[in-house]
Amino acid sequence: MPSLRVLLPAALLAACNPQSDAVAQDKTPAAAGLPFKVTPVADFDAPWAMTFLPDGRLLVTEKAGTLLLVSPDGQKRQTVATFPVDSAGQGGLMDVVLAPDFASSKHVYLSYSAAGEGGKGVVLVRGELASDRGAQPTLLGITELFRATPFVSGNGHYSGRIAFSPDSKYLFFTNGERQKFDPAQDPKATLGKVLRLTLEGKPAPGNPLAAKGFHPAIWSYGHRNLLGIAFDSAGNLWEQEMGPKGGDEVNLILPGRNYGYPKVSNGDHYDGRDIPDHRPGDGFEAPKVWWNPVISPGGLIVYSGKMFPQWQGDLFIGGLSSQSLVRIDVDGTNARKGDQWPMGARIREVEQGPDGAIWLLEDGGDSQGRLLKLTAN
Repeated sequence: MPSLRVLLPAALLAACNPQSDAVAQDKTPAAAGLPFKVTPVADFDAPWAMTFLPDGRLLVTEKAGTLLLVSPDGQKRQTVATFPVDSAGQGGLMDVVLAPDFASSKHVYLSYSAAGEGGKGVVLVRGELASDRGAQPTLLGITELFRATPFVSGNGHYSGRIAFSPDSKYLFFTNGERQKFDPAQDPKATLGKVLRLTLEGKPAPGNPLAAKGFHPAIWSYGHRNLLGIAFDSAGNLWEQEMGPKGGDEVNLILPGRNYGYPKVSNGDHYDGRDIPDHRPGDGFEAPKVWWNPVISPGGLIVYSGKMFPQWQGDLFIGGLSSQSLVRIDVDGTNARKGDQWPMGARIREVEQGPDGAIWLLEDGGDSQGRLLKLTAN
């Protein structure tokens, strides 16, 4: 694995001295020739997600359950909260997103995996960020708003991504099928679904399948492991998910639609059993883009910044097993593969900064878990 041979010395240096040049300078193996400059800013312990505050500071989640407040230059970090996560396997503290009215409410929404009756599942919580300059920042009044149903055994496919509707009235929340296959088609389970909730975590009124006997929170179903969800400027909802052995997907999410898993997929089961491919007229919503071999998508944004005007409106996805940053060309409700840049480490999260820079989080494990800032050359 050539990328690891280059990365490991930087990782070892950073471990010995957090302020060393291993963090301060760009050690990304593929930096030469990329259409952007890559600047490492900080290093974390298995980070999962991030979001920017209005003043440019970042909130960063770590798998073990720590929420950190980080200065824009990465030099200062403070623990804001810790959560009782079940971090086995793919579990951990997951997404973090500011409320649409954060400027007045200071509300922050998060997701994490928890143990409970019946097994484990993903929960949605909300707290109020108290971060006055002179005081220790704290997330107050943490309240559970929603939990996946049912809780089941196992440590995978929690999903837990959060997005707010353009009108700021609704919260969209992804629940993975927990590696159990059939729940993705079960109308009573929230597993393998995109959910539409109120800002208080209740099933939103008017959800498209409630009158047909589905769980009242369900917006779309037939999904596997949904690790990215975002609205574009036209109000279209885009989602990416990990397929099985092959068949990673980018989907345009439409209300009430069945996206097919595990009845159809452009991949197959890991044990070699065939899954029928998507075909016109099969009654299932087909992906707009799919990969085989996979990219293992992690994180998703719709880019709207000014730093890279040529990419406005496009999707950016982190690649885990592919150790890449992936760009998807979007044209209205159509999409096609754009670029796939090698980053030399598993990319867990993608975010857009206030100035239009693109920020990435490495996954940790084989990589360092660094925070990277991508700026125009």
